Amino acid sequence: MEHIGIDLGSQESQICVRAATGDLVIERRWRTERLGLFLKRRPKARVILETCTEAFRVAAVAVAAGHEVRVVPATLVRSLGVGQRGLKTDVRDARVLSEASCRMDLPSVHIPSAIAQEVKAICVSREALIKARTQLIGRVRSYVRGRLGRVLRATPESLPKRVRAALLEDAAGLPLHVERTLIVLEAISTQIAEADDELRVLVEADARMARLMTVPGVGPVTAARFVAAVDDVQRFPTAASLASYLGLVPGENSTGCRTRRTRLTRAGSPQVRWALGQAAWSIYVRRKQDPIAAWAKQVAARRGPQVAIMALARKLAHVLYAMWKHETSYEPARAALPVTA
Repeated sequence: MEHIGIDLGSQESQICVRAATGDLVIERRWRTERLGLFLKRRPKARVILETCTEAFRVAAVAVAAGHEVRVVPATLVRSLGVGQRGLKTDVRDARVLSEASCRMDLPSVHIPSAIAQEVKAICVSREALIKARTQLIGRVRSYVRGRLGRVLRATPESLPKRVRAALLEDAAGLPLHVERTLIVLEAISTQIAEADDELRVLVEADARMARLMTVPGVGPVTAARFVAAVDDVQRFPTAASLASYLGLVPGENSTGCRTRRTRLTRAGSPQVRWALGQAAWSIYVRRKQDPIAAWAKQVAARRGPQVAIMALARKLAHVLYAMWKHETSYEPARAALPVTA
């Protein structure tokens, strides 16, 4: 089997093809958008890529052409020799990837399905809009407070109307630069509402996400983020392995006779942890009679509310894992019990 190392670039990529013996077969540059054509012409091989913006698209093309694919984590390629001794070029990187593949079966990150990539893209776009709106709201509130000496109480949707009314009552009136900001703020709020509707329709049409939303506190964003990150629940043998993947387990710094637990590893997607944390807060505050909320209150009595919320977020990850893997409905009494594989 050949080993094809590809150092991806936005315009052109460097290709290094080696035989199973490690001998160089081909070295050349190729336009990144036409890599599919090159891969279709080659016999079945192992294609090695480094994680980057184009990696998953090229990986899908390679799989469709009948190749094995390894998308190597960026944290690993340094140990393979990429950039060694401060020498880093496209030619050297492609050579290193193909040569390492000849010696060992390189580990690969999970290659997400097309559905998972689309769901994640929708969530990322929505979050970008929310971030932009938050920045504009902060700017408007700061201006009003500095000029009028008071804080306007309003939702993001009603803020433009209230700001206009408050400034027009003042002798200086409504400045054009503020009006421009308010117009953009209104437009972004409209787009966020449409993004919410799009996400809600997508989630309700997916059996996995719809099932997960039966858990209290879990809405469209949490369900979509969780499913997009996990993608294939069968790749996790236990609920604990999934919680570890999401960075919801304590770290450890032990040596010799000393054993020391540290803060959460936070090794996985921060967006998924944030979504699970928000779901946990929702349960903790609004669903006090639910057994899983009572369990969290017991943890809070011993360790404090912040620890309890993260413990509840981890518990939610366990519950969602079990429901997805076994295709079961939410059972409040069982949710507060330890979750097994």
